[in-house]
Amino acid sequence: MKHLLTLALAAVVVAGAHAEEKKDSVNKNKPVFTVVKENKITSIKDQSRSGTCWAYSTLSFFESEILRNTGKTYDLCENFVASKTYMDRAIAAVRMHGDISFSQGGSSYDPLYCAINYGLCPENAMPAPGTPQGDSLNNFNEFFSVMTPYVEGIAKSNAKKLTPAWKKGLQGILDAYLGECPKEFTYEGKKYTPQSFAQSLGLNWDDYVSISSFTHHPFWKTFVVEVQDNWRWKPSYNVPMDDMMRIIDNAINEGYTIMWGGDVSEDGFTRKGLGIAYDTKKVQNMAGSDAARWLKLTTAQKNEKFDSLGVNAPEIVPTQEMRQQAYDNWETTDDHGMHIYGIAKDQNGKEYYMVKNSWGEFGDYKGTWYMTKAFVAYKTMDFMVNKNAIPKDIRKKLGI
Repeated sequence: MKHLLTLALAAVVVAGAHAEEKKDSVNKNKPVFTVVKENKITSIKDQSRSGTCWAYSTLSFFESEILRNTGKTYDLCENFVASKTYMDRAIAAVRMHGDISFSQGGSSYDPLYCAINYGLCPENAMPAPGTPQGDSLNNFNEFFSVMTPYVEGIAKSNAKKLTPAWKKGLQGILDAYLGECPKEFTYEGKKYTPQSFAQSLGLNWDDYVSISSFTHHPFWKTFVVEVQDNWRWKPSYNVPMDDMMRIIDNAINEGYTIMWGGDVSEDGFTRKGLGIAYDTKKVQNMAGSDAARWLKLTTAQKNEKFDSLGVNAPEIVPTQEMRQQAYDNWETTDDHGMHIYGIAKDQNGKEYYMVKNSWGEFGDYKGTWYMTKAFVAYKTMDFMVNKNAIPKDIRKKLGI
């Protein structure tokens, strides 16, 4: 017993030493956030191994719209939207003989189109994600390894005439991996069809518009953002970058949220929960590294230097020209959809957008990302917003 007590005391001393060491090694530059404005969101979800961020972020946006309008909390079904969207995308790919890509991705317009044309359903009206394959969350690896060659085989076949049978075959694949979409269901004691359920949510689907900002199309008009996952060719309103940012700020401050689509492939978008538009050249100087040496560093080594600078890391000042150049030279890519719901500031007073991700309670902030305004200005591809959240002068110029 005495020997065990001695070991226990020794363990406490060692643990205390480690705790002190950890305390001393804490990065004093790590952001400490204070909320400026936070709007209501539903719980964090996990898209897991599926390319359905577009469904998760847009339905999360709609859930917040319902909360704002009615105070009611809903959990809308992403796989219902995915099933309807993948069938439509396959039909488009076949119609264009494979010249429209068929993939897991999508845009914010896909759930909106689904709500208008097919309806929506709650999460519990379909099998839980992953369960048709015996998994606990979605895993689309096998699903798309089966479905993609099937669709491409039809789209690029040498047949002179197609039969309706291929759609039935595809529907079978969708049902096997996602579950069958319900024709009717009971929710809170009342029977619905997907169409009547969508109508019951109290949203005006005509209120939702897409905003972008690029110079290869005229401002104050609409254009189709040229990315593969905008396969329905839904137009966005094109506004100058400063007005784009003014729309986001106005929406948040007026109690609205934003469905955001953009680039998360930059070094500044960390897996810890930050999005910072690093000025890499200045970081090199602050890290005591010339360009040649910097290029030899691994990604992990670069991230370590970025992290050490924390809130003192220098950022670029985005311009309209920089946005356009990054889009044209493929630096800005259409990677990910997330849900902006608030504004926070760090200990230096810099403001960040609070962003709900769909990777589960991951990162330092349990599923929330903090993206600087410079990062959002630079890396936004487009976003969906309630048109009533747009400043009146901008709405007037756009004619909405």
